[in-house]
Amino acid sequence: MKTDILNKIQQQLSELENKMLTEARKRKGLFKNTHPQQLYAAQNLLHYLTLRSEDIREMQDALHIHGLSSLASSESHIYSQLQAILQRLGKTYAANELDKCDYAFALKQMEQKTKILFGEKKDPVIPYIMITFDSSFASNYALIKTLLQNGMNVARINCAHDDEATWSRMIQHLKRACRHTGLTCKIYMDLAGPKIRTKLLNKGSKKGKVEIEEGGLVWLSDQHSGFDKEDIVISPNEPGIIPMLKPGERVFIDDGIIKGVIEVVKKDRASMRIVRIASAKHIIKEDKGINFPDSDISIPSLTDFDKACLPFICTHADMLGYSFLRFPSDLANLQSVLKKYAAQPPNIILKIETPEAVKNLPQLLLQGMQQKAFGVMIARGDLAVEIGFERMGEIQEEILWICEAAHVPVIWATQVLETLNKSGVATRSEITDAAHAALAECVMINKGDHTIEVIETLSDILHRIGGHHIKKRFTFRPLSIAENFMKQ
Repeated sequence: MKTDILNKIQQQLSELENKMLTEARKRKGLFKNTHPQQLYAAQNLLHYLTLRSEDIREMQDALHIHGLSSLASSESHIYSQLQAILQRLGKTYAANELDKCDYAFALKQMEQKTKILFGEKKDPVIPYIMITFDSSFASNYALIKTLLQNGMNVARINCAHDDEATWSRMIQHLKRACRHTGLTCKIYMDLAGPKIRTKLLNKGSKKGKVEIEEGGLVWLSDQHSGFDKEDIVISPNEPGIIPMLKPGERVFIDDGIIKGVIEVVKKDRASMRIVRIASAKHIIKEDKGINFPDSDISIPSLTDFDKACLPFICTHADMLGYSFLRFPSDLANLQSVLKKYAAQPPNIILKIETPEAVKNLPQLLLQGMQQKAFGVMIARGDLAVEIGFERMGEIQEEILWICEAAHVPVIWATQVLETLNKSGVATRSEITDAAHAALAECVMINKGDHTIEVIETLSDILHRIGGHHIKKRFTFRPLSIAENFMKQ
């Protein structure tokens, strides 16, 4: 009986092996422009996507029962792991048939790429720590020095705010602090991307805020005229969006606090019914983010403002965060534009914050592999609003797995210990969330009044969890990302 089960397992694994090799051969054209040092990563990604387009949960249980690897936690070297199991079951391979991308090789690859992106760090146990700078940092050398001494490895400057003069002062203070302390710190700069934000055009425009109520009607328009005095009119601040909307589509404002539904769309305006306000203050403020998760919004990911920032970024930054990219063509466009500004431009960080970016993640990673090193940021703020909060736990897990398979370092971002940073006291749930961040190579902390305490708390949490998270055993149901890719 046991022999029959093991024979069945061997047959299933052999079929998987053949599928992996077949898919890699069939899609070898994808490797045409791949950087030589990314070839093994690209092949491993294809092998992993082949595996994850299958349902192998029953086989995993059988493998586990018989004391064999269940293929969990093998994302970075999946074909090598499969071969190792087959060898245990009696299959023999010639030396040149064994996949070079084994656990040790993949680990070294990831370490090298992580070091290229984030530099040196003192503590090998915990991820790198990225700190978001705000305007006040431009005149606060002491704070920057203190952050550096308390574990900051990467300084984040968001180009959606301030200007080049302010960014320059921040960078000068950082470099001075590095010289005085002997510590190193990489500079990461975010492109602003399309600024789909609230702009009040009618009622409340002078105060920068307007009162709303559930069930009330709000207009979306770029026009100042043609409305009654009491009408609430909001511009998305990006031309051409209104005609892209359709009745029944949802609209979220201010990180999902306000939810509306489009009712009527005309040439230059759309009416939106407010169906939820998840805040005690029933107001819409200027410059708050707007998300259209159901709408096909076709606007360039790389804006004219972004292009104007690139000369400064290429001069001063080590990494460049690409906001709101959706398709491989978006990334190819940025890669092409960067060549005009620098022979060795900053390493690109792909910010995954749209449903399209999640769906196209494998293609985005393969496009990124034209560079020696690049990274991914799980930008959980906009992503949660776009895909739905209830899906975040699942999607952030899938992104981590697929990036591990592609040997791509990941930045865990948005609301990490945010309540602690703002109020000085952490919630229980965000402590658990911070522990989960140990699965990433870098953790981003937003600005707040208690950043030093956040770094200390985060370091303590990550030290405690650091020896445990690799022991998780996952079961593999098919991933929709993998299924969609394999159908192409």
